[in-house]
Amino acid sequence: MTDLPTPLDPARAKQLSAEFGLKGDEYDRVLAILGRTPSLTELGIFSVMWSEHCSYKSSRFWLKQLPTKAPWVIHGPGENAGVIAIGDGLVAVFKMESHNHPSFIEPYQGAATGVGGILRDVFTMGARPIANLNALRFGSPDAPRMKRVIDGVVRGIGGYGNCVGVPTVGGEVNFHPRYNGNPLVNAMTVGIARADRIFLSAAAGVGNAVVYLGSKTGRDGIHGATMASTEFAADSEDKRPTVQVGDPFAEKLLIEACMELMATDAIVAIQDMGAAGLTSSSVEMAGKGGVGIELQMENVPQRETGMTAYEMMLSESQERMLMILKPGREAMAEAIFRKWELDFAVIGHLTDTGRIVIRHKGVVEANIELAPLESQAPLYERPWVPTPKLPVLTAPADPVGLKAALLQLVACPDLCSRRWIWDQYDSMVGGQTAKRPGAADAAVVRVEDHKRALAMTTDCTPRYCLADPEEGGKQAVAEAWRNITAVGGLPLAITDNMNFGNPEKPEIMGQFAGAVMGIGSACRALDFPVVSGNVSLYNETEGRGILPTPAIGGVGVLEDVAQAVGLALPANHDLVLIGATQGWLGQSLWLREVAGREEGAPPPVDLNAERRNGDFVRAQILSGAVAACHDCSDGGLLVAVAEMAMASGTGAVLDAAGDHAFWYGEDQARYVLAVPAAAPLLAAAAAAGIPATRIGHSGGGVLALPNGEAISILDLQAAHEATLPALMRDGA
Repeated sequence: MTDLPTPLDPARAKQLSAEFGLKGDEYDRVLAILGRTPSLTELGIFSVMWSEHCSYKSSRFWLKQLPTKAPWVIHGPGENAGVIAIGDGLVAVFKMESHNHPSFIEPYQGAATGVGGILRDVFTMGARPIANLNALRFGSPDAPRMKRVIDGVVRGIGGYGNCVGVPTVGGEVNFHPRYNGNPLVNAMTVGIARADRIFLSAAAGVGNAVVYLGSKTGRDGIHGATMASTEFAADSEDKRPTVQVGDPFAEKLLIEACMELMATDAIVAIQDMGAAGLTSSSVEMAGKGGVGIELQMENVPQRETGMTAYEMMLSESQERMLMILKPGREAMAEAIFRKWELDFAVIGHLTDTGRIVIRHKGVVEANIELAPLESQAPLYERPWVPTPKLPVLTAPADPVGLKAALLQLVACPDLCSRRWIWDQYDSMVGGQTAKRPGAADAAVVRVEDHKRALAMTTDCTPRYCLADPEEGGKQAVAEAWRNITAVGGLPLAITDNMNFGNPEKPEIMGQFAGAVMGIGSACRALDFPVVSGNVSLYNETEGRGILPTPAIGGVGVLEDVAQAVGLALPANHDLVLIGATQGWLGQSLWLREVAGREEGAPPPVDLNAERRNGDFVRAQILSGAVAACHDCSDGGLLVAVAEMAMASGTGAVLDAAGDHAFWYGEDQARYVLAVPAAAPLLAAAAAAGIPATRIGHSGGGVLALPNGEAISILDLQAAHEATLPALMRDGA
């Protein structure tokens, strides 16, 4: 075959393949596919497309076991984002992705470009983004560099989201020493589109133009996907050149230009340039469409001089898209993008060869058959061992009493107020946010001019997942389902972000397998399918892995936004606990923060009870019987009541009998409801076979505990609000 690129020296090619992250047998497979030694550009293409970050070679086997279908699911995994029907011919489009490694190396840009990337995944589908959420895991605040990481990540998320004009409405934050060397930054975006205007990525039409859109290409982010597929070592600072640089103002222009072009009939297919940049977008578009693609690299808009084809193909410069246009639409599309002051360039065309051919200034730099690039990509069923089950913990004695424990818990890093964080985010831009951060268990955002609204949340309890990955996976899904239910929403689907350590270690692969099994069983039991997601592996530094963290992003619908309830406790209402309580202290925050222990089995998740209790609570909310609702999770029942009280400044008298295990146990499938009178709710619960108990009555400015102790709500609020500002006061 003629028209082949100049190969690398065989010894140099083998050396580079290892540096680029290819295993020896994987490189041998490259040689077999090509039938020759690769060029530098070809080796770069194989290395990024076969990286863990792009190919999911360690996780695909397990991910196929997740439930992905339901009558309301329009597009599940495989597209840029998941798509679900929400009524009136509208769809919600959403996904969550990680930017963990870049955010440790360069916190501000790593987090900012994580937000930019997930926004593009959503508006690429034709959806206008209406909300951002995140799930953040940091190490001990006093660990080296951690204040710098916390400060940079939060500013990066806020800076990008605020500038692009999409509200950041929800999320979660955990702290644990296991994240000291590898924080997690998971970003989620939700958008709205018309069901008949969804855009997909499969290229079609031999001869159709391949168009580059957006910002110019630079040298930032080269081999970012490969970097995200390896562990960190002591030299992580040296990897700063692999971190992309974001421009939210360019992203805003890109959104508006794409929305304008999407209102026409010009687009055949569209794909954002995310991980692996132009390589992944061109390979995936042509591969999905079963066509070939030929690119002329000198036509790629460049912001640096002397860039090679290898650099342009692997750059992960931000705010860029690749599009296939219908014949004759180029001038019209170019006029739109020029109006928005964005680059527009025809950089190639589709062919019938089934190959990707890269030319630069007349020289062939790569010529690869596309089908084996995907079909022969590595797929590993890695050895795994199940995580040993821990014994059920016998509740230890209470060393401090209910009041002292409550003050300690509401001030601890995992439960303290996140106001220092969310005040840096604009949660109200766009004017559609109905429940902002801190007001409810899930964020609630109106859908355009409709009464309808979306409820959305991110959830995971990593300490549960470490102790029992399968129960932890179940609990992450169940808590997302509960949080949506607690505002009155009907949970519809999830996106997941699977953050784990090195999958080549059987115990880590066992954590992943267990979490997937737990997520799958919970999704099936709750009719809550997985429609999109992301896997982030090799989250280890110098051999020390993170806590297994399968973050779940949930989306549900409210037919009438006026029916949504928050968690703020109103005065003169009865408090009713829905769900059974055994007093489960294993892996609880009370055990860790008050007793100084991290041990025992986590609370079991009864999925049938979750479904029954949640469906009952939602029906009560939608009937108008409930004034406030809050699910019981971290910290247990007393923390849930305290959070409701702090949200409104209204106290309560608690008169239910129970010891510290009753008040601080983290039993699942439970909600606290504030109702005008308990009797009707208790009668309805009894008729439905739902456990329900009146636990107190609201009013005043004091939380009166059943053991005779009392604490003012002002004191609780002061303790709750002080922690993060104090931790960050000395700067990063």
